[in-house]
Amino acid sequence: MSLDIYLTMVGTSRPVGSGIFVREDGQTKEISREEWDEKFPNREPVVAVCEEETYVFSANITHNLTTMADEAGIYEYLWRPEDKNITHAHQLINPLDTGLKLLKKYPDRFKELNPSNGWGDYKGLVSFVEEYLKACKRYPTAEIRVWR
Repeated sequence: MSLDIYLTMVGTSRPVGSGIFVREDGQTKEISREEWDEKFPNREPVVAVCEEETYVFSANITHNLTTMADEAGIYEYLWRPEDKNITHAHQLINPLDTGLKLLKKYPDRFKELNPSNGWGDYKGLVSFVEEYLKACKRYPTAEIRVWR
């Protein structure tokens, strides 16, 4: 089992198919622009668009590192950001930076917490936090999605 983290941003709008819908014969049907122009010459249609959500960063890490993350003060920020009312990447920059500094300052202390089953280790957590922090700085307005 692992923690899956995604940073998402709403991208540019895009049409859904043609994005042109008409009501015909008791149904709502999508028609092409050519069909619209034929049926309604010299009129512009209303075009439906949707906001496309784009993943700008994703990563995962084993749950076996929760004890180490907790000792570094970043467990809740990584595994349960909603408990801290954190929804956007910029809100994670300071806590992740603080936790990363602590991890790097006392490597022996944290290496003692490596899981005995060999799934995950200190080096992996440091790398994970470094990459996540970089992504948060690069995409500060991104929304956080976490799956546990």
